[in-house]
Amino acid sequence: MSKRDYYEVLGVSKNASDDEIKKAYRKLAIKYHPDKNPGNKEAEEKFKEISEAHEVLSDKQKRARYDQFGHAGVGGNAGGGNPFQNGNFNFNGQSFNFDFGGGGFEDILGSIFGFGGRGRRPSRGADLQVNVSISFEEAIFGTTREVTSEGKSFKIKIPAGIDDGMSIRLAGKGGEAPNGGSRGDLYVQVRVKPHKHLTREGSIILSETSISMVDAALGTEIEVETVDGIVHMKIPAGTQSGTPFKLSGHGVPLMNANNDRGPHIVTILVETPKNLTRHQKELLEEFRGYKNKKRGFWN
Repeated sequence: MSKRDYYEVLGVSKNASDDEIKKAYRKLAIKYHPDKNPGNKEAEEKFKEISEAHEVLSDKQKRARYDQFGHAGVGGNAGGGNPFQNGNFNFNGQSFNFDFGGGGFEDILGSIFGFGGRGRRPSRGADLQVNVSISFEEAIFGTTREVTSEGKSFKIKIPAGIDDGMSIRLAGKGGEAPNGGSRGDLYVQVRVKPHKHLTREGSIILSETSISMVDAALGTEIEVETVDGIVHMKIPAGTQSGTPFKLSGHGVPLMNANNDRGPHIVTILVETPKNLTRHQKELLEEFRGYKNKKRGFWN
């Protein structure tokens, strides 16, 4: 099923201000929050939809990419659903958790809107945490690691698309409980090392490439470093500095979809020459004079 336009979801126009977007979201979030609609699946889906729309439209950079590329330009949550609901989700039999400082996503909204959070868990063994560090590429394509906790080692699979700060929950692998109670859980927090040239937002990979003023004016072909290797990309004549170009399918795998990947967005930066030779200056002056003459003729 195709996704609805985010502006339509929040009931605002495409030129709505940040304040209008915020007010529309708060009004709808209060109306459809699960604590006000217990057991109502339709309200739950509505709440996920408006949360996803607000996350994109309240961020200036994400909103700009959405306006230009649609859902494909905002990656991660555009795959559908709210990955933060209850603070965790499952993928290939493993549970992933986002640490919100002791409470889940509902607890955060509870503090904002005054709704009740989840109750306390029954007494059991302590939850434990260990950290693993992986490279940027390993986070994109997945890897395996061996972790040790309280003298025991566990081999875990880290799936493709995992992001920095996510945790993998190993149920029953935590601390022992007194009097024979159930063991706690072991949380393996994943830390992703930064890449030298690439950054990431959800399922989108971002990079910048500089080209000369002449190449921007006349057009050229450049080599772009991606996680899949070097990709050749054509730059059309007249490209302005700050223009983004999308390389579809070269981003991060979507963890809730099969074989789907986000885009790699390359922002072109046009370099202005500093140390021009006398001949180069003369050529530019000649071009400027021609341009001014042409403008005057048409005016």
